[in-house]
Amino acid sequence: MDIASFVTSLIIFLVLVLVFTWLSRRPGNAPVYYPNVLLRGLDPWEPGRAAGGARAAPSAGSSRRSRRPRPTSSPLAGSTPPSTSSSSPQNGSLRLWAFLVSVYWLSFVTYFVLWKSYKHVSNLRAAARSTSDVKPEEFAVLVRDVPIPPPDQSIKDSVDSYFRALHPDTFYKAMVVTDIKKADKIFQEIEGHKQKIAHAEAVYAESKTANKPEGTKPTHKTGFLGLIGKKVDTIEYCNEKIEELLPKLEEEQKNTLSEKQQRAAIVVFNSRAAAASASQTLHAQMFDKWTVTEAPEPREIIWSNLPVKIYDRNTRRSVIYFIVFLTVFFYLIPISAISAVTTLEKLRQKLPFLKVVVDQPIVKTVLQAYLPQLALIVFLALLPALLVFVSKSEGIPSQSHVVRAASGKYFYFIVFNVFLGITISSTFFVGYGLELSRLVPLIIFHLKKKYLCKTEDEVRAAWTPGDLGYNTRVPSDMLIVTIVLCYSAIAPLIIPFGVAYFALGWLIAKNQVLRVYVPSYESNGRMWPHMHMRIIAALMIYQATMIGVIGLKKFVYSPILVPLIPISLIFAYTCHTRFYPAFAKTPLEVASQELKETPNMGAIYTAYIPPCLKPEKLEDVEVFEDAQSRTTSRAPSF
Repeated sequence: MDIASFVTSLIIFLVLVLVFTWLSRRPGNAPVYYPNVLLRGLDPWEPGRAAGGARAAPSAGSSRRSRRPRPTSSPLAGSTPPSTSSSSPQNGSLRLWAFLVSVYWLSFVTYFVLWKSYKHVSNLRAAARSTSDVKPEEFAVLVRDVPIPPPDQSIKDSVDSYFRALHPDTFYKAMVVTDIKKADKIFQEIEGHKQKIAHAEAVYAESKTANKPEGTKPTHKTGFLGLIGKKVDTIEYCNEKIEELLPKLEEEQKNTLSEKQQRAAIVVFNSRAAAASASQTLHAQMFDKWTVTEAPEPREIIWSNLPVKIYDRNTRRSVIYFIVFLTVFFYLIPISAISAVTTLEKLRQKLPFLKVVVDQPIVKTVLQAYLPQLALIVFLALLPALLVFVSKSEGIPSQSHVVRAASGKYFYFIVFNVFLGITISSTFFVGYGLELSRLVPLIIFHLKKKYLCKTEDEVRAAWTPGDLGYNTRVPSDMLIVTIVLCYSAIAPLIIPFGVAYFALGWLIAKNQVLRVYVPSYESNGRMWPHMHMRIIAALMIYQATMIGVIGLKKFVYSPILVPLIPISLIFAYTCHTRFYPAFAKTPLEVASQELKETPNMGAIYTAYIPPCLKPEKLEDVEVFEDAQSRTTSRAPSF
């Protein structure tokens, strides 16, 4: 490793930390450095509140868990693996016993830490699921693959009668999933016009001065991007549009509820234990009918995926896994194709109007040197979003499940295509400094606030940071675990850098999770089992690597390491059997804990109604429910 680059990176990091310390103390920057604290109604500068607002660090895998923010570049990414020729023992040397023993020692230490961690996270999840707070998802189940009802019944009637017959004492209500695309489009148009009215009114109020008390009403053009078309008064135009769209929305809501029902539903029970029991019960004799699982949190439901049939889900999953397999193992094929297409000569042929620019000597030199690399960088930058898209296409019902699926795909991709070519670097200092200082979000926020934001809602939208983005952060961490494990015995110099990477990352993550990032959902540690399996995969790669390395040294006792791989498989199976069922399903002993207050079943039911269909008053829920039914009968039947 280049000592000069290490020192330079460390100096940059220290400067960025000082910048963060100075900027984070300015009140005007609080929305950038303390958004999570502000949303919890706390004072960022009250002693002990900003850093200690949460009682305990949330469990791994939840949307609030204390995960390390990924730096801007991989700290161990490069072109060549660490050299070991200068320090490795000679062929057949007895010093190889030390390497062999170290592999066993590290493996069993990893087993011990993983076992303790799995048990700890399992206890945290149980504590979160047994809390006395009322959460809608704990009272509901997701029902998919609903059979086609008789002609005189709607799907809503069929679901009601079926569950009322099977759960007569605990069934509360069912809400059938509907095709809300058109209703949601109209609803979003209305919301957009309301935002424009609020913005225009704020601009109008600012235009009123002592010299011009009447002010100037904002106007805009109705054509493409507001650049062409008739100029109109913004406030009046948007009000007219809202008045025009409201009857359409009301009509579409009625049509959606009665005519666009789909074969999936959210069924609500009157107790957590009843919902947990129902989600773990086989309801139908045939596996492709009445598939019942735990309901996702209302905020993370992917409504368009709920009606996907079980055969379609299985087919999509198989096709997508095959595509991902080809992408992982034949990664160089699309990269070579992209590089071939993006050569300077190809661009001159396909885009002749660029000849004037690309024929300039300086531009030509730069493009010839960096165009293929730029295409590769763009491809890798788009890959996580592509994996999220294909994971969503599997028919997965929730955002957290999509993130877990995309995370697994991305992990195997970077392990197979990045792990084989690495070198030690210290760029993570700069990445951590940029994450902590938040210079780019700070600049963007102040520019938006000064020139674009006129209302409180617009200001809040400008500084809301979102969540951590686990689909790339977790695989990146798992890649570093793999690298550090595999080279720990071959090149021990990597160990202190691995320790520094995670130790410094933990300190920064604690600040960012508690003060900055705002979770969009809560999965209560569901990511941990996937992280556990990735760490075991990294350990097995390490064990296989050491078997090969020591075997190449012509050490006759190297086969002693072979049993470690089946031991790792047995350990993974044991952990999965012992702990994973409590992550896949909610245990009844956890769900049966008493609540601190009587749940408002109407509010729980309403939480699952899409915004574009949601009644304005809670009393209107009965009207909403009856709109999905063709009969007023509440008699149970199969």
